[in-house]
Amino acid sequence: MPQDFTLRKRAILTALAVLLAADIGLGIYSYELAAAPHTPDQEFRTEEWKLRILKKDVDSAQSIRQDMPHTKADCEKFEHFLPPKSTGSSAMTADLDGLAKQAGLQIVTLAENQKELTARGLTEVGIDLTVNGDYGSVARFVNGLQRSAKFYIVDGLTLSTESQAQGANGPLRVALHLRTYLREAA
Repeated sequence: MPQDFTLRKRAILTALAVLLAADIGLGIYSYELAAAPHTPDQEFRTEEWKLRILKKDVDSAQSIRQDMPHTKADCEKFEHFLPPKSTGSSAMTADLDGLAKQAGLQIVTLAENQKELTARGLTEVGIDLTVNGDYGSVARFVNGLQRSAKFYIVDGLTLSTESQAQGANGPLRVALHLRTYLREAA
């Protein structure tokens, strides 16, 4: 029994010595890592990369600043291109009627609501339009809206058949939600 206790004692002391040596070795390794200076090349490359990104941002901002008068002139030119509020509504209705007839569509309903944009001197006109026709006519009408001399934004388009009984070959009913703008008469 006493010999068994001595063997256990030596095993425990050996294990403690190994753990203590490993702990001291890891402590020395950790100290060396913490004390190791950062390489100047890495820091330099990191700072150089940040500088390039900042220079690109500054160049972009300067380009925008230089282009601003041209952009502002284009915006003013566009606003003067818009029809005046006094005659714009009837001209827009006539234009939509002409596009529908040219495409072979029948306008079923046309409703508009106006919203004043006083800060810009414009009026936003929302147009809800329902047309009947075949697929080709609808495609020509939307293409005509895109190519029109007037400015239209198609916000939404809902497609359905006029009558479910007629099936896939029946006429289509298309509800469009458009936007356009009118300028205040100067």
